[in-house]
Parts: sequence; structure tokens; C-alpha cells
Amino acid sequence: MKRLQERFLKTSLKSKWILAVGATIFISYAIISVVLYIALQTWLINNEEKNAVRTVEDLTSFFEAQGSSVTIQRLQNNTALMKAILTQEQTVRIFNLDGIEVISINDITPIAAFPDGNDYRATLINEQSIDGKDAFVVHKLVQIGPFHGVMQLIHPLTTFQAMMKYILTTIIIVGIGALVFSVSISYYLVNLLMKPLVQLRDAMNLVRNDGFKAQPEFQYKADDEIGDLLHMYRTLMNELEISFTKQQQFVADASHELRTPIQVIEGHLSLLSRWGKNDPQVLDESLHTSLTEITRMKKMIEELLQLARNEEVDESKSADVEIVYEEVSKELQQLYPTAQFEFHVIGQKETAAITEHALTQIFRNIMSNGIRYNRNEPKIQTTVNYTERAIFVTIADNGIGIAKEHIPYIFDRLYRIDESRTNAITGTGLGLSITKMLLEKYQAEINVESTLNKGTAFVIKLPKK
Repeated sequence: MKRLQERFLKTSLKSKWILAVGATIFISYAIISVVLYIALQTWLINNEEKNAVRTVEDLTSFFEAQGSSVTIQRLQNNTALMKAILTQEQTVRIFNLDGIEVISINDITPIAAFPDGNDYRATLINEQSIDGKDAFVVHKLVQIGPFHGVMQLIHPLTTFQAMMKYILTTIIIVGIGALVFSVSISYYLVNLLMKPLVQLRDAMNLVRNDGFKAQPEFQYKADDEIGDLLHMYRTLMNELEISFTKQQQFVADASHELRTPIQVIEGHLSLLSRWGKNDPQVLDESLHTSLTEITRMKKMIEELLQLARNEEVDESKSADVEIVYEEVSKELQQLYPTAQFEFHVIGQKETAAITEHALTQIFRNIMSNGIRYNRNEPKIQTTVNYTERAIFVTIADNGIGIAKEHIPYIFDRLYRIDESRTNAITGTGLGLSITKMLLEKYQAEINVESTLNKGTAFVIKLPKK
């Protein structure tokens, strides 16, 4: 049994489905057929017994109707009327009380055995095998004129048995036909339903061998459980592709950006190892440069990790735009004492559907860029406009500006506009990428307008709480 179970588990899902459907239909049909066969057999056998008893009662009524003047000899000479009461297969014999046969009607079947006790005060019926054939045998005490005797009726069950054999044959043939038909329908349906699952398996193998870009388009469009499964697969593959792309981007960005500071630190440490440790000026310069590069690497790694994370959106997100701006401006004022900050509010104050931490990062990244990428005395003008649709925040600076051909790429990771103009400005090139990621995460939008050597304006559209 265990081996059979293991063999069943190793078969394909298609085979299991067909076997399960076939077995279920076969067992259900077998149980129903057995119940119907037994019920029909019981009903028919009872009907045969009633017919035998009814024939005996009809003959008894016939004898009583003849009156007291009828004689046995007269009945022996005129059996045609009694034959009309019997069926073609029934046999009737009348015996005297000593067991001697007096009259025989339809002498088809041999004499049956008499029941034990010879008590015929009630109609006696039993089943016997006569000459290899089953039959009901009925015995009853009768009176024909002055004659008292015993009537024996033999009711063969040949017709009943032939009918039951025909019914059994019909049940078997219909059962086999129903089983073949159900298995055929099951095979068709399982092929139809398994087709999208086979496509799903092939798609997984294709993705495993050729990558996420090799995903095929599924033809199954039904809105059922299999359709939900395919939709979940596509969603999962998209999420995995995004996660995989982020990991690859993180590795590429980290290896690209960390190479330069590592080489700088390695060069200064080699310089110190050879002869610089004895020169205080070289030692101080090398240590200062190494610490600067290490700080830059630390900040870059933190920002790369933040971009690589795929954190869930905070459902209880809520931020006061004015409070967040005030905190960020105070922080930047300490870092850049010469910078000027202006703030204007239009409309009735409302809350933005974004976390304070995310909004702080967005403001800090945009405003710090406006200060650092600036040849003039930095001036940051921020306007908050509360409207019925959303909250619009405009952050404008008087910095070096961005050429039109560069604006579509400023949110890309590590994108640098002009190395000759920005090589003196410290930064990782990831601030605006993080800003874009946070805005998309909270269904916000951002637009950029800029003029070279005049400044840049970032317009942020925040959803309301």
C-alpha cells in the first residue's frame, strides 16, 4: 500500500487528476448501482411472490365458485378454465391428504417437496430448487365439493432471474461507458486547465535560464483562480525584477563610486608607509584626505543602501509641511551660515500624505543642492500652496542652473552634469535619486524648471491626507 501511494505521488498532476476523477465516478456509480440493484431485486422478488400467492387465491376462489356439487372427475375433464388463471410457466397440482396427486395443470415442472409438519391451515410459501431451477412453491388446503386436499403451485423464477441478469449486464455496460466517457471528458478538461500551468512552468524555466526579460505573454485570460495565479506570478516576477535590478545597480554603483576613494586612501597610506610618516606636513595632509574620503564613502554607502531597500509604505503617513520646512531650514542654516531662506504660504493649511522623515529628506536634498551648486550668495525661496487637489511646494534657488538637455537625467543615480564645474563640490550624486524614489513611493510628483547661471525651481505635488 505504501509503495502504491509513493508511486501515485510520483505521477504527474494530470495523471492524478484523471485517476482521481475516474476513481470517484467509478466508486460513486458502483455504490449507486449496488443500491439500485438490491432495491430492484427485492421489489421484483416480492412481486413474484405476490403473483404466486395471487394465483393460488384465484384458484381457491374458482373452486369455491363451483359449489358443493363439483367433483374431481369433472375438474379433470375440464382444466381449460383453470389454465386461463395460470401463467405459461406455472404448474398446479392437487393432492389428497395422503399425498397422492389427483389433478395436474400445466405439467411443466416436477413435483416439489412438501414442507415439514404438513400444517396447511395457512398458505405456505417457500423457495426451492427444482430440477436445477429456483422457484416459489405455494401449498394451501383446498375443498372441491366433498373433496379435501392440498394444492401445490410451482412458480418458476426463470423470468425473474433472466431480467436480473439483463439489468446487471445493462448496469455494467452503462458503467463502463460512463467511466470511459467521464475519463475522456476529464482528460480534455485537465489538458485545457493544465495548459496555463504548463505555460507557467515553462515561463519559470525560461526566466531561470534567460533572465527576467525572457518572460512570455500568457494567453489565458479567464478571471478565475488560475487567472489570479498567473496575475500573482506576473506581479511577483515584476517585483523580483525590480529587486534584482536594484541589487545589480547597487553593486555596480558601489563598485564604481567606491573605487576612487579607495584608491586615494590606498595611495596616501602607501605614501605614509614609504616615507611620509616622518614628515609632519605630509602625514597631516594624508590623514585629512583619508578621513575625508572615508566620510564620503560612509555617506555614499548609506544612500546606496537606502535606494536598494524596498520598504513598505507607512499607512499612517502624515506630515506638516511648514514644520518640516522649518526644521530643515534651521539645520541648513547652521551648516551654511551665509545662505538665505525665504518662506511663503498660500491657502488654508493642510496635512500632506507622506511621512515627516521622507519629506525631510526631500527638502534637505533639494535645498542643500541649491546651496552647494551656487556661485552667488545662496538664496532659497520656498512657497507652499494649499489647493483643493493637492499641496504644491516650490523650492527655487539662484544657483548655477541646469541645461535643458541634462534635466531629464538629473534623477538618475550618480549622474553628474559637468565634472569640470562640479569636481570641487562634495557629493555622492544620489540625493536626487533618493528624492525621486521617495516621491514615487508616496504617489507624489516633481517637475524641474531651470535656466543656466540663473537658478533652478523644483515644483513638488504632494497628496493631501
